[in-house]
Amino acid sequence: MNFDVGGGPWLSPAPNPKPVKPMNTHSARSAMNNDPEIRAWVEEYLKNKERQAQPAMTDEELDKHWRYVKPERMHEGATDAVAAYFAR
Repeated sequence: MNFDVGGGPWLSPAPNPKPVKPMNTHSARSAMNNDPEIRAWVEEYLKNKERQAQPAMTDEELDKHWRYVKPERMHEGATDAVAAYFAR
């Protein structure tokens, strides 16, 4: 897995890609846009963080709430979530 983001690869070669450039919002968002596996993991990670922040909500309420806050959470949490993905 090797992504080229406007200036060269920012991930080391497979089999265990790791960021080789400092992680920033742009590179984190690019990773999510280029790899569906990363995007799905990040979305689930951030949704679980939202679940922890909203413990009184039922699963149904959280699913409805998530539809409205997802774009903001995915943007603001991209850097930390993608870093967590690579640290796992």
